[in-house]
Amino acid sequence: MPAYMIITAKVHDREKFITGYGAAAAALIPKFGGEYLLRGPGAELLEGSFGEGASMVISKWPSREAARAFWNSPEYAEVRKLREGLAEVQVLLIDGPDLVTAQT
Repeated sequence: MPAYMIITAKVHDREKFITGYGAAAAALIPKFGGEYLLRGPGAELLEGSFGEGASMVISKWPSREAARAFWNSPEYAEVRKLREGLAEVQVLLIDGPDLVTAQT
C-alpha cells in the first residue's frame, strides 16, 4: 500500500530554503522511490495554530517502509541539515490508497 508524507513548513528564508534544502531533497527523493504530488507556498489556515501561509509538500512512496528508509537514511540526514534555521516543519506519514489524478 502506498504511503504519503505530508509536510507543512513555515519557511523563514525562502531563497536559501529552495536553492539549498529544496534542491537537494528533490534530487534524493526519487532514489528512494518517492515522488512529489504537490509542492507550493501560501497555505490558508482554516483551523488550528500551525500553517498560515506555510508551504505544503505531499510526496507519495511505494510503502511506509520506503518513506522511512528515505527519512532515516544517512543521505537525507545530510540534506536535512541544509534546512536548519530556515524553516519550522511538521511532518506526517500515512498509509493510503493509490490516488488517481483526474485527466483533463
